Amino acid sequence: MKAYLGIDIGSLTTKIVILSETGEVLTGLYLQTKGRPIELIQEGLRKVADSIPPGMEIAGAGTTGSGRHLAGVIIGADVIKNEITAHAVAATMLVPGVQTIFEIGGQDSKIIILRNGIVTDFAMNTVCAAGTGSFLDQQAARLNIPIHDFGELALQSKIPVRIAGRCTVFAESDMIHKQQMGHSIPDLIRGLCDALVRNYLNNVGKGKEILPPIVFQGGVAANVGIIASFERALGMSLNIPEYSGVMGAIGAAQLAREEMAGRAGTRFKGFKISGLSYHTGCFECDGCSNVCEVVEIYEEEKIIGRWGSRCSKWDII
Repeated sequence: MKAYLGIDIGSLTTKIVILSETGEVLTGLYLQTKGRPIELIQEGLRKVADSIPPGMEIAGAGTTGSGRHLAGVIIGADVIKNEITAHAVAATMLVPGVQTIFEIGGQDSKIIILRNGIVTDFAMNTVCAAGTGSFLDQQAARLNIPIHDFGELALQSKIPVRIAGRCTVFAESDMIHKQQMGHSIPDLIRGLCDALVRNYLNNVGKGKEILPPIVFQGGVAANVGIIASFERALGMSLNIPEYSGVMGAIGAAQLAREEMAGRAGTRFKGFKISGLSYHTGCFECDGCSNVCEVVEIYEEEKIIGRWGSRCSKWDII
């Protein structure tokens, strides 16, 4: 039985998926990266190896996310693709006819516009954390509320508070001010959800034609308070896929599946890499005035990847 591996490695989380030949998700892992991407890839692969049936063959592997090149050289990926492509592929697989994708992760957010199954426009917010999962986590910790209870509390709100959500600093200051005025926790959280949705639509979604079906994916799609705020603001319902948190990894696995169609011999190194030793190094190139910092990654003592220069002089990907 053949299957396909997809890894989406982001700033805060690492997602790993095993996809069957028929496109069924066999395994879906959602792990906190904790600043240790290489260790998390290895840990995730150990868990995947234990979860799949004996004799299952990984016939292709793909990576995506901000750490896609790192993950790609470590596992021996057949496909290394950007997040826009991976998320669009996954959404069209699970919600045929999708025209708009909202994706909110730990450190960035994006909108993808599709027409007739083709990406026609997109936008990303990678500068400010307002409206991303990390800011929600931060506020949940400040209020001493488990993040998985955050959305449910927002739904209990009777008189929502208006929170300034254009900036994380202003949003937090405004929340503290409104808290000191005596507003209840559910009203504050509902106000925060509404503010983050306004920020997303006014910045990331500015000038975009938002048409249904709309798919909401990424880690924040698990927050029912944010979902409710989006649906109120748009007057439209959102589709939340069963595997909304690992959609990038699903897309990477599907792209590997398409890449390997009619091709023999994957580059995937096998699950043995979970037991190998990896380390990184770097040096400055003095070949021109750019003085680029070039990063190297070693498997045992062999260089398997190198990137970071503005030209491709040193690149091994």
